[in-house]
Amino acid sequence: MTVQKSASDMMPAPATPGLMAGYLDSLSLLERLHRLLLDVIKDEFERLGILEINPVQALLLFNVGENEVTAGELKSRGYYQGSNVSYNLKKLVETGYMHHQRCEIDRRSVRVRLTAKGCDLREKVAGLFERHASGMETRGVITFEAMEEMNHTLRRMERYWTDQIRYIY
Repeated sequence: MTVQKSASDMMPAPATPGLMAGYLDSLSLLERLHRLLLDVIKDEFERLGILEINPVQALLLFNVGENEVTAGELKSRGYYQGSNVSYNLKKLVETGYMHHQRCEIDRRSVRVRLTAKGCDLREKVAGLFERHASGMETRGVITFEAMEEMNHTLRRMERYWTDQIRYIY
C-alpha cells in the first residue's frame, strides 16, 4: 500500500528569519544591479554617440563574442527569453551589427555572428567593463578573492533555481 503525501508534508521547513531577509535583499540587489548595468551601458553609448542600439542588444553582442550561434543556443544558455532574443537579433542584423545565415542542415534555424561593426561595438563594451573592473580594484570596492566567493555563491543559487524549474521537490 502506498501512502500519499500531502502538500504540507512536502513543504520544506520555513527559513530562518535572518536568512529570509538576506535572501529578499539579495533578490532586490540582483534586480537593481541589472537595471544599473543597463543604465551604465546606455550612458556610455550616449557619450559615444551610439544611439541605434540599446543596452540589452549590446550585452547580446558581448555575449555572442566570436562565436556563431542560434537564437535557441542563446536562450538555452539562459541569457535571453525566446521572443526577446529573436527581436533583438533581428534588430542587430538590420543595423549591421550581425550577419545571419540559414543552417544548411535545419533550414528553420538561423545562425548569427558579429560583423566588423559588431566586433567594434563589442570591444567598446569590453573596454567599459575593463575600466569598471580596474576602478573597483583600485578603489578597494572588491578584491579578487571576494569576487570569486561572490561568483561561487551566485552559481550555487543559479543551480538551485535551475533545479526548481526542472524538478519538483
